[in-house]
Amino acid sequence: MSKKSHRAPAQEAPTAPVLEAPSFADLLESGLIDEQVAEEVEKKGSVVRGSYKKLYAARAAEQKLGKVAQRSCWDWLAQELAAECLEGTKISIDRFLALLDANGVDHSRWTNRSKGWEGRLRMTGRLALQKVVAANGHLRTAEGAAIEAPAEWVAKHTH
Repeated sequence: MSKKSHRAPAQEAPTAPVLEAPSFADLLESGLIDEQVAEEVEKKGSVVRGSYKKLYAARAAEQKLGKVAQRSCWDWLAQELAAECLEGTKISIDRFLALLDANGVDHSRWTNRSKGWEGRLRMTGRLALQKVVAANGHLRTAEGAAIEAPAEWVAKHTH
């Protein structure tokens, strides 16, 4: 016959309340999300899923970042591309192509100029550039300067 334990039953440790990040709708209602970005999120027929667009916009809005940041993932490469290629809130296609050339990205086949071609070029070019920069560990500017990529970013994008 075994003795009964006289210990009090174990109590669970109190848990801290989990704070949820504000939703896209909350941020939109508060005016932190740019109106044009909100309209773009709702457009149908995009290659980028609406859920990703909402995530990007919400993440940037929480940090009080504007329209440019709300339209991309705003990682290290996105920020460098914005610094190198944006004229206001629009991409300079000439600067972007010069940047691709400086990094050895062949864009000669990307000649489709149907509706939305600038966005497709930017996305396709960024993905190709991402691989090159991750492999080389740096981004070359159109002028030839090398900007070292953060080790954490390189590790995330090396396949």
